[in-house]
Amino acid sequence: MCSSISSLTVKFFQLCLGVNMKFSKFLLMGVIISFPTLAKDNLDAELTLALSRLLPDVEIDNVSPTPIKDLYQVVIGTDVIYITRDGNYVIKGDILDLEERRNLTEDIRAGSRMKILNNINESDYIEFSSINMQDAIYVFTDVDCGYCRKLHLDVPKLNSLGVTVRYLAYPRAGIDSVVGQEMSNVWCAKDRQKALTAAKNRESIENKSCDDPVAEQYALGKKLGVRGTPTIYLQNGKILPGYMPPDEIIKQLNR
Repeated sequence: MCSSISSLTVKFFQLCLGVNMKFSKFLLMGVIISFPTLAKDNLDAELTLALSRLLPDVEIDNVSPTPIKDLYQVVIGTDVIYITRDGNYVIKGDILDLEERRNLTEDIRAGSRMKILNNINESDYIEFSSINMQDAIYVFTDVDCGYCRKLHLDVPKLNSLGVTVRYLAYPRAGIDSVVGQEMSNVWCAKDRQKALTAAKNRESIENKSCDDPVAEQYALGKKLGVRGTPTIYLQNGKILPGYMPPDEIIKQLNR
């Protein structure tokens, strides 16, 4: 849920755009880019084709109408752009529903992230399960990260509160770094939970080689927009960047 738009914010946009803005139910913020004119027959297909020509290396997942007349949303992975019905403009930005105080664009992004997270193989993440599981969180982690260590110390409390923690590898220095190799050792260990805890405690881990998912998870983190560690994702696709204590995580889970 987004916060309300203050009068100061409205004045800011008026100054930036140099116009007197009229706010209806929806507020559209973004950058407008010129785009070729499209035919109006078979509109979704035409829009998809035109965008595919403009972005030949990008896979377009979905094109569909928005609540704003003659404006269509285009979903590309976890990103969203908008295109007008006549095909003259592409808009990069967020749509806010002022009546419901929701970021509609972020809702779409969260849905895309949720689908990606739900498709992760259970054998690929390191899970610290809650006996009385009510929720699960996905955590992109780095063993050489102070706040990741702090969050790991909270895992027993999170488990006691009904939260299962599922770890995914995100070595910030890259998969070919010393830390990247260390995380591969963790994922190749016989007891991965024990190895991850040891690595976070700066204990040495036995060098092992296997078909580990560290590189794949690192790429997945990039795709999802991970910028640092820890990055927490809820099962509904909502992102919690950075460390949060257990009580705050519970609040974010809307309990």
